[in-house]
Amino acid sequence: METLSRSLNENKPPLLTRILKSLGFWVILGIVAGVLLGCYDKELANASKPGVDYFISALKVLIGPIIFVTIVLGIISLESLKKVGSIGVKAVIYFEIVSTLALALGIFMANIMQPGHGMNLDPSKVDSKSVEKYIAQTTEVSAGSEIMHILKDAVPTDIISPFTDGKTIQVLVIAIITALVISLMRDEDKQAIQRTLEVIQNFVFKILQIIMYFSPIAAFSAMAVLIANFGLSSLINLGYLLFVMLISCLIFIFGILGLICYFAKVNIFKFMRFISREVLIVFATSSSESALAPLMRKLEKAGLSRATVGLILPTGYSFNLDCTNIYLAMSLIFLVQAFGVNLSLTHEISILIVLMIASKGAVGVTGSGFIVLGSTLAALGGMQITEANNGMGATLAQVLPVAAISVLLGVDKFMSEMRAVGNLCGNSVAALIVGIWDKQIDWEKFRYAIEHPEEFKNAGMY
Repeated sequence: METLSRSLNENKPPLLTRILKSLGFWVILGIVAGVLLGCYDKELANASKPGVDYFISALKVLIGPIIFVTIVLGIISLESLKKVGSIGVKAVIYFEIVSTLALALGIFMANIMQPGHGMNLDPSKVDSKSVEKYIAQTTEVSAGSEIMHILKDAVPTDIISPFTDGKTIQVLVIAIITALVISLMRDEDKQAIQRTLEVIQNFVFKILQIIMYFSPIAAFSAMAVLIANFGLSSLINLGYLLFVMLISCLIFIFGILGLICYFAKVNIFKFMRFISREVLIVFATSSSESALAPLMRKLEKAGLSRATVGLILPTGYSFNLDCTNIYLAMSLIFLVQAFGVNLSLTHEISILIVLMIASKGAVGVTGSGFIVLGSTLAALGGMQITEANNGMGATLAQVLPVAAISVLLGVDKFMSEMRAVGNLCGNSVAALIVGIWDKQIDWEKFRYAIEHPEEFKNAGMY
């Protein structure tokens, strides 16, 4: 490794050349150009929207095949099928503990910093029309209904639609079943299938490499449309809530995840530097899907086993949305404060428990943040509280209607970018920790990767 590092350092091109050849540089340039266009020509900025739409659509086409091939290859490469169950059990334990910590952090930070305090909003003046499409999709939240929803959604109706419709959970199920069947075949047949799948994997990642070269255009388009529609002034609107959300996400990433990594003998700052380009792309496009496939490839090249990466990351994007949990908890407490509702510790524990269930229902749903918020408010509607304005008893639904979520419309776009970035970081750490826990990591490769991230900057592309 030292010889390789010395050789690369001696042959390094000039700094300017390295910058101009860096995809990250062009993504940043695209972000800046998009902001400028959004400020000065809103019509042209909105006309650029296909740039990000087509980019994300192209990535969605590849996500299914990449997840399928990666999981199948990962499982059939394991010496024992017991390892698959071992990784899965450890993932479930990790997901539940960390996602609950994220919910608790969201409630705690909202109570400490009180972003909604003093707004004194009137529930009778809430604009329900702006959130009708979200409220219409709210359902009663219960453990039974959410478990049935998840199980029902995991069963594919055919082989093709999970790939074409981007249904990650269904692709995951098909891949696991396929891998288990292949694992039971004769060694000669298994090896032949494995070689074929490796060729397909290289082919798909080559396509991904080509698509990723268009990420600066997607970043430009996404930022131009964002600023054109919401304006720079919207960055100030409800700015304190955004600030509290930002601080909470940073505390979660560098505090909670940092502490977990510390006990695993990994430097969280070095690890975040290693995945920084994927973080940048997710921030620019406001979509976690834009970096899922490259991240899987990069972590695999950094020493994590193919099975761990293939199982943890796709599953994590369904069940380990840590910063989405922070957003849900914080938004609920913000609305409670904004509408002058008094909550006791018992009430907040109830919110935590309901959100532990409701957050699992956000899988792959457009506008899921509002839908889950609405579902949670509906589920808690009968909770007896004391109204702050007159001290009289009332139900939560009487003083905080489901339509109150419309207050968050102005800043939800910006919060979604924080959620996307935070979820990417959370699931990257999840794959790392489960890999370490299950001894599915090549420590020599991993140590070298996080110490020399510049040598792995394109690792997710080929």
